[in-house]
Amino acid sequence: MTTRAFLLTFLINSVVFSQVKTPALSPKSELTQIVGFTEMKIEFSRPSMRGRKIMGNLVNYGDIWRTGANSNTKITVSDDVIFGENILSAGTYSILTRPGKKMWEVFFYTEDWSLPKAWEPEKIALKLNIPEKKANQVETFSIWIGDISTDSASLNLAWENSRIEMPFTVFTDKKTMASINETMKGVPGHRDYYSAASYYLTTGRDLNQAEKWIKEAVKEKEYYFYYRTKAEIHAGLKKFELAVEAASKSIELAKKRGTKNLISLNERSIEEWTRR
Repeated sequence: MTTRAFLLTFLINSVVFSQVKTPALSPKSELTQIVGFTEMKIEFSRPSMRGRKIMGNLVNYGDIWRTGANSNTKITVSDDVIFGENILSAGTYSILTRPGKKMWEVFFYTEDWSLPKAWEPEKIALKLNIPEKKANQVETFSIWIGDISTDSASLNLAWENSRIEMPFTVFTDKKTMASINETMKGVPGHRDYYSAASYYLTTGRDLNQAEKWIKEAVKEKEYYFYYRTKAEIHAGLKKFELAVEAASKSIELAKKRGTKNLISLNERSIEEWTRR
């Protein structure tokens, strides 16, 4: 093949196989959030207002919306999740919505990743009626998980001046208590004793039992944060002299590690507990 023929062939192939690339107007997004032991993953596309009227115009009131652009918004939960009094079983669903001026219907729909041509009631895993909240203008359609604690959070959707919030809970406490009960039947280590005592303290359970466990923890290992928890448990039982003693030990150990924030926290607690 001559050089001229080669160049001609190259140019023709370049024209045939080249493609124009442009940025997506509604780029894909993905978020993953752990709440307690439960993982929630959401995949969606994010359209922007771009000067358009959205609610009641681009997104019609009373019509089913894919809750995003391009394809249905997809949610996957690793464990059962409770919305109000309703359980959404572990699995993957489309989030379909029917926006209204004051109330939105939210459907967790199985299997179909495009808008269903006809509703199949057996595929509606869960339906929620959620009041709309007014929001400052949100240019780009947004989904986020907020108000996160060890056993609850909220699923939020917002676009333009509309927002809906769906609080939910997970079975963290049940799983944690099962883990504690099972571990304590065996041969727990110092971290097990500390974790169980700390959980009882933060969840307002039996502090006498928590006290027994934290004593076992510090017998095996003297960590400054173990003694801080020991001090808080004693204080919760109104054993303030023991609380001051444990806090002082925590300060001593924290100074060796240079943990200034815990030193000052213990110092403030000692000042408070000595007045009791």
